[in-house]
Amino acid sequence: MNLFNKNIAIIGLGYVGLPLAIEFGKKYRVLGFDINQTRIDELSSGKDRTNEADLEELNLVMTLGAYSKEKGLIFSSKFSDLIPYNVFIVTVPTPIDQFKAPDLTPLLKASEMLGKVLKKGDIVIYESTVYPGCTEEDCVPVLEKNSGLKFNLDFFCGYSPERINPGDKVNTLTKIKKVTSGSTSDIAEIVDGLYASIITAGTHKAPSIKVAEASKAIENAQRDVNISFVNELALIFEKMKIDTTDVIEAAGTKWNFLKYKPGLVGGHCIGVDPYYLAHKAESLGYHPQVILSGRRVNDGMGMFVANKVVKLMITKNHKINAAKALILGITFKEDCPDIRNSKVIDIYTELKQFGLQVDVFDPYAEPEAVYEEYGISLIKAPSPQNYDAVVLAVAHKEFLSLDISSLCKGNDSVVFDTKSFLDRNSVDARL
Repeated sequence: MNLFNKNIAIIGLGYVGLPLAIEFGKKYRVLGFDINQTRIDELSSGKDRTNEADLEELNLVMTLGAYSKEKGLIFSSKFSDLIPYNVFIVTVPTPIDQFKAPDLTPLLKASEMLGKVLKKGDIVIYESTVYPGCTEEDCVPVLEKNSGLKFNLDFFCGYSPERINPGDKVNTLTKIKKVTSGSTSDIAEIVDGLYASIITAGTHKAPSIKVAEASKAIENAQRDVNISFVNELALIFEKMKIDTTDVIEAAGTKWNFLKYKPGLVGGHCIGVDPYYLAHKAESLGYHPQVILSGRRVNDGMGMFVANKVVKLMITKNHKINAAKALILGITFKEDCPDIRNSKVIDIYTELKQFGLQVDVFDPYAEPEAVYEEYGISLIKAPSPQNYDAVVLAVAHKEFLSLDISSLCKGNDSVVFDTKSFLDRNSVDARL
């Protein structure tokens, strides 16, 4: 089958979908589809709030899309514009709900929508992170119901887990090996060939969709467990009055020691995916121990930091109620505007419950998005000599040039570094 006869629609234009649409747009006719008209307008004007796109490349593929019928990228939020396309790649979010259970609503709604435009021979490829079996057990029935077509007879599916690392300008989409899969052996070949045409790092064709789904789930569960181990060490070493970073540096002199660092574990992958894997395991009658124990440790780190800050303030004779605290950073990782599932909110909430007045400053985050997601109004800049406590929560490079001491009310103010990012002599405690 000639891959270049494929017209591709990317469903969802966030951190995953947009880079994918740009790369495919260099070789294929691509529709970037999102239900958010504001996002479509923004991208159509050559702007990207996620900072993931190379704007020069974005404008190049949009120019191609305007003048070529064979390749290039166009954008739309109009459902009927999907009809001419025959390969649909779904990159919508797969979050967890308030009970830490998988929330498949965006995925199933995207599947319902696509079912209404599916034609014979079409392929739907999912990139959204899910538990093993989700594509065939949850998404395919929705596609069948809304299309009236039969799976693996009239239409087909593939799964290729996203491996985007938000904010990383080195390990970009094309430089990360891509796992692919298809619902039949022939479709697996087509899906693999499609991605191989844009991924310079190569592809790995998994033997089944379930294997591909599972590979993504365990990638992030493994990192989560490893980080939870060093987070637990940090809790232990804090009681021993030992600096965790010093211990890791010493242990790291052995060739096979993995130098994971303690910290807040949020974001759209590591802080979420283990719950998807655990959910599937529990539905099959197995209750995972290691995965969920790691999650409990990591989920408790924000509360630990806030409590430690308050204890340090008490030892310095601060009146806690109405004291002023500053949190530096709200995004889930450094030098990136992504605020999804940020665990900094746990520090904020706990400090507020102690009665502190808390300001949050983040030069990368969008104030409107932060307010909509967390109900927090970011300050434009921290005020000098204003804070009884300062918590560095995110290691944005801009914070290195910030004079932390000038923000403190006095020498008795508390400075806590959650990232071991600042000069250790300038802080009272660090993870």
